[in-house]
Amino acid sequence: MKFFIADLHFCHESIIEMSHRPFANLAEMHETMIRRWNRVVRPKDEVFIVGDFLYKGSAQEANELLRRLRGRKYLIRGNHEKYLNQPEFDTALFEWVKDYHTFKENKQQYVLFHYPILEWEGYFRDSILIYGHVHNNNSAYFAKTLGPNAVNVGADMLDFTPISQTQILELVAKRK
Repeated sequence: MKFFIADLHFCHESIIEMSHRPFANLAEMHETMIRRWNRVVRPKDEVFIVGDFLYKGSAQEANELLRRLRGRKYLIRGNHEKYLNQPEFDTALFEWVKDYHTFKENKQQYVLFHYPILEWEGYFRDSILIYGHVHNNNSAYFAKTLGPNAVNVGADMLDFTPISQTQILELVAKRK
């Protein structure tokens, strides 16, 4: 099964206050997000992290966190992936790292990009944009502006739990 999530911001203590996250501290945020991830993701599942996995953390911290998370992990680069450039980062923890990715499954096209965009590949053929970056800010504006086929998979929008491909399809169908 495929899952999606963005803007986890592991190691970013200020995000708790900035995004009004319901955690007392960084340790609680980390443990809750890891527990929620591992509750739904199985070892052979694929998880697409649509940017901003970690902020202000080291490559070693990224390695430790990624090793605790189930599934085969793919990364769409966000604006906070500095750990990727550190020599200590274990690149084998991601199946691949890209800026933008598309795939088609069961005649449905998906576009993964960290940033919300007004039109994307296959926009006029009902492709689905999976994005993050904006956390839970102005969610009504983005929903209205981007339309029913754009899905914000920011952790703040998903109770800090990866969303499945099936759930995304159900959400898009419900919006139409």
